[in-house]
Amino acid sequence: MTVLPTAALAILALALAVFCGWRGAVKPKALAAPRLVPWRVLMLASFAAMLFLLVHLASLLHLRDGAPT
Repeated sequence: MTVLPTAALAILALALAVFCGWRGAVKPKALAAPRLVPWRVLMLASFAAMLFLLVHLASLLHLRDGAPT
């Protein structure tokens, strides 16, 4: 995978994490139907995917920690 699709997927995963975090923070209504979507689990999964994509992006850009190789 090249740099552009990796960056786009990382941005998409970040947006999904923010959306799921927002939906998970909404207080449930007492008289409404129960929430069937595990928003917090989806938020954590999309955040983990974003971290993996950022590491992959750093490796594509040949970013190092500054240590001599």
